[in-house]
Amino acid sequence: MQRLNFPIYNFRFKNNENKVSIFDEIRKKFIILTPEEWVRQHVVHYLMNEKKYPKSLINVEKVLTINGLKKRYDVVVFNSDGTIHILVECKAPEVKISQATFDQIARYNMTMQARFLKVTNGLNHYYCQMDFENEKYEFLKSLPDYKEIY
Repeated sequence: MQRLNFPIYNFRFKNNENKVSIFDEIRKKFIILTPEEWVRQHVVHYLMNEKKYPKSLINVEKVLTINGLKKRYDVVVFNSDGTIHILVECKAPEVKISQATFDQIARYNMTMQARFLKVTNGLNHYYCQMDFENEKYEFLKSLPDYKEIY
């Protein structure tokens, strides 16, 4: 897989019937390794290792319903009260981050109400903090560390 703009992490892989899988620490199982999954796993390790978010507060690839349509988010980090702190949208490295990507995460966040957003293709990362009162978001240099919040 392609080198991404993240620190290097130790991942567990397995090969079965010529398909490579990567172990997901959150789902506790091997997942077929696609370019988007490669990015998603880097995000999870980044949140745990660099930002120090507890594994117990991170969730990966769950279905949510928006305007009657079933959608699937990539990664969320919950607050200890169960509300959503961070919503992450992952794209494969070859997918350019565009306004459509921001529109997608904004639609998801209308339902989820995360305070922070991250959009990444593994090469480029964008971070935002929501201002719900004024219905806008402010770009940040990075996501806050867990200890900055709690």
